[in-house]
Amino acid sequence: MSTFDFSPALWDLCHRAEAKARGQFALLEERASRNTAKILSAFSEHRVSDACFGGTTGYGYDDLGRDKLDEIYAQVFGAEKALVRTGFVNGTHTIAAAMFSCVSAGDVFLSVTGSVYDTLQTVVGLRGKVGGTFADYGIGYREVPLKEGKPDLPAIERAAADPQVKGVFIQRSRGYAQRQTLSCEEIGEICKVVRKVNPDAAIVVDNCYGEFVEETEPTQHGADLTAGSLIKNPGGGLAPTGGYIAGRADLVERAAFRLTVPGIGGECGATLGVNRSLYQGLFMAPHTVCQAVKTAVFAAALLEEMGFSVSPGSGEERHDIIQTVDFGKPEPLLAFCRGIQAGAPVDSFATPEPWDMPGYDCPVVMAAGAFIQGSSIELSCDAPMREPYTAFMQGGLTYEAGRLGVMAGAKCILEMEK
Repeated sequence: MSTFDFSPALWDLCHRAEAKARGQFALLEERASRNTAKILSAFSEHRVSDACFGGTTGYGYDDLGRDKLDEIYAQVFGAEKALVRTGFVNGTHTIAAAMFSCVSAGDVFLSVTGSVYDTLQTVVGLRGKVGGTFADYGIGYREVPLKEGKPDLPAIERAAADPQVKGVFIQRSRGYAQRQTLSCEEIGEICKVVRKVNPDAAIVVDNCYGEFVEETEPTQHGADLTAGSLIKNPGGGLAPTGGYIAGRADLVERAAFRLTVPGIGGECGATLGVNRSLYQGLFMAPHTVCQAVKTAVFAAALLEEMGFSVSPGSGEERHDIIQTVDFGKPEPLLAFCRGIQAGAPVDSFATPEPWDMPGYDCPVVMAAGAFIQGSSIELSCDAPMREPYTAFMQGGLTYEAGRLGVMAGAKCILEMEK
């Protein structure tokens, strides 16, 4: 039997879920149209032409396409400067370069949304004994816990007032935490609190999963830097690797020195023929993000109909592409992940199993059949194998395929329950 041979009962659930989600779909499509207009305007103003798509080799000096793309990202993100490079190996690498650009020996870096994301905990010295961490450079690290899943503004104000604090970190998305994703407006409120007591501190936002979900970005709400991965939202499913940093010019330059070497920074870096994919990916990003968020809304509506607890709910405002589902026990969680994998265009024959993934403190199961390895803008679902057995689903290059993948996951749960 085909993965996509769904029972009449499941199709009925699907149609009810889509009817429930129709109002949200219309809002998302209008937002994608506005974000597309913003990107088209930047392409036009910067006179993008076929000459931008050629690659460079060796040192990569005078790469027209690379340098112009930096300018376009800066305009789109409302920033002074941007650095868009395939030399960033993932989002963690990109964000770490942004973090290090704000602090020096003797300074303190303050996370105000609880602990930093799992893979950044090694960077700040919370986990593992490796070289090159904050501690090795004499940089302190502190954090302000969340209060009932939300930023604790009075506590943030007290902690940020210390003159040793030179860098402040905000994680927009929830990571593997049971909390709401922050809107750009909420990020702006945190920025105001920090600015009031410590105007010189640089504010860095981990923007992963959030780009183009709203019509503005954190740098337009007071953040000094925003950073993320190109194989998530801004790469549109076409960027083969890389990351971006946008914000204050001096901090972006320091991040470029961290990526390469002081004195060279972003002046070097051959693009090896990938410029076309980066440009086309950015052009596609608002539409692709819309497809991913529509997939998430549909998943929320369908799984609500099946009796599971989801966040956000199908009618709630979205600030990133992530959809969580609390399954309560491991069996339906694994069944859902295996259905997502079976519905993928790549590696559909594989069976996801929990494993001890580097950078995490418990086994993690990951379902991902992606054209770009590890791409989170393509439909995927992962989960730490611990209570309450919450699945974190994200992505979907097209709503049509995303819907089928979610239905395949639901099918596996229903078959398991027979």
